[in-house]
Amino acid sequence: MIRPRPETRDRYKHFLAITTRWMDNDVYRHVNNVVYYSFFDTAVNECMMRHGLLDLDYSPVVSLVVEFMASDSCLLYLIDGKELVLVASNAHPEDAVGKVRLKLSEGLTGWVARERRLLTISREAYRDPRFKLFTDLPEDTFEAFLSAPVIIRGRVVGVINVQHRDPHFHSGGEMELLTTVGEQLGCLVALATADLKAIEAAHVVDLLIPGAGAKR
Repeated sequence: MIRPRPETRDRYKHFLAITTRWMDNDVYRHVNNVVYYSFFDTAVNECMMRHGLLDLDYSPVVSLVVEFMASDSCLLYLIDGKELVLVASNAHPEDAVGKVRLKLSEGLTGWVARERRLLTISREAYRDPRFKLFTDLPEDTFEAFLSAPVIIRGRVVGVINVQHRDPHFHSGGEMELLTTVGEQLGCLVALATADLKAIEAAHVVDLLIPGAGAKR
């Protein structure tokens, strides 16, 4: 079997220097595979931010979720003080974004934020005792509801909801996908709210893991 020849640097268009930590290495002084994956994730997100793809108001993330999950709605909320604010939607007009708000103690979305847990309801989500009615949201009449927290550095910063008009049983793959999207969105929020120059000068992992770069 002929081993393929490694690609050279000129095949790649984006580079990001990342300082490693002692905990990144195994007993053989090799960087762990999981850490390698996080390096790629950080590099991709930094590239997206540099090219203006992390503006959540205009990001195609919610539309992609709808497409991949064959759902009818995807809403992204971020926490502002003690409230959850709608910041992105695949269906709502721009004037609704930023105006729809609910308290952390309200609704299914508030429950997900408080409990830091995935929530799945396959039918009649509007009959759930935790449900809160918004007269200006057509999703209030949708049957199926799947929601995951958006988490960064162990803290909930938002919630992403996926809804179907008709009853829909959420598969394990769909639940895992939305959970992953929530984690990725947390990384995007962290990078989108950070200073790009600071990212280039500092240890990028410190954005995602508090105190990671304090000791080496």
